[in-house]
Amino acid sequence: MSTAATISSAPRPARRATSSSRPGHRGLTPGDTVEPCAVSDDLDALQGALLRWYGRERRDLPWRRTTDPYAILVSEVMLQQTQVARVVPRYLEWIARWPTAAVLAAASRADVLAAWVGLGYNRRALALHAAAEVVARDGWPADLRTLPGVGPYTAAAVGSFAFGAPVAAVDTNARRVADRLGHGPPAELLPPRRAADWNQAVMELGATVCTARRPRCAACPVAVWCASAGRPAPPPRRAVERFEDSNRWVRGRVVAALAAGEGLPPDIASERVERAVAGLLRDGLVRWVDGALALG
Repeated sequence: MSTAATISSAPRPARRATSSSRPGHRGLTPGDTVEPCAVSDDLDALQGALLRWYGRERRDLPWRRTTDPYAILVSEVMLQQTQVARVVPRYLEWIARWPTAAVLAAASRADVLAAWVGLGYNRRALALHAAAEVVARDGWPADLRTLPGVGPYTAAAVGSFAFGAPVAAVDTNARRVADRLGHGPPAELLPPRRAADWNQAVMELGATVCTARRPRCAACPVAVWCASAGRPAPPPRRAVERFEDSNRWVRGRVVAALAAGEGLPPDIASERVERAVAGLLRDGLVRWVDGALALG
């Protein structure tokens, strides 16, 4: 199959001249100061330093051991707004139970929803199931964005990691790293022929070192090329609703109760349960069967 993951990617501009480079640099030490972009403008050196760091420091995650597009799609859908530590055991269970798109496509929606409990956003489970049905019937499309529930980021990630597409997979971490580095948007940082490794490396850096609120510039392998080294601006603080006060939390409780064969949660105000059930019915996540609610 000749899937090329048709995703637009801006051509990379000509590289800027090198003022100096320190490819052996492994990060700032406490007390170091760095002039913004004054040490080096060498994109090659930056790319090499980050890729070497990733080769040494990357976490051993199960979806990084495969190029199977189905397994990678499952991991990407599960990782949307769910922490890696929570995803790993659930991912392994899922792949053991439904190892291919065809096997998942043959599963019932109710079983898929029950297996998804605790991962949040249950509509993602149904979209993944629908995508598996398409792949089982028609194979992997040239444009991965035509699959149910697959947006630009997920298409780029699967295209890059599974099919070797030379595209930037831009999640929150990758965008933050590019913004702080100050060498252009993520697509312009992409090295030739190593898109998959680069995408993983940038996301790993953003998840473990160049974090949103407590970046560890002293441990950063590319600090000497970073416009924000030592003084990255934290994201603005905003009022955040407690998860337990959200409709999403109630929806999750209702789905979990139905998956366990229980009635509607008795410890939640009835008006909140009614609003959640109405939304779940509208989204096709639950249905009425003989006068009782059941998973869709």
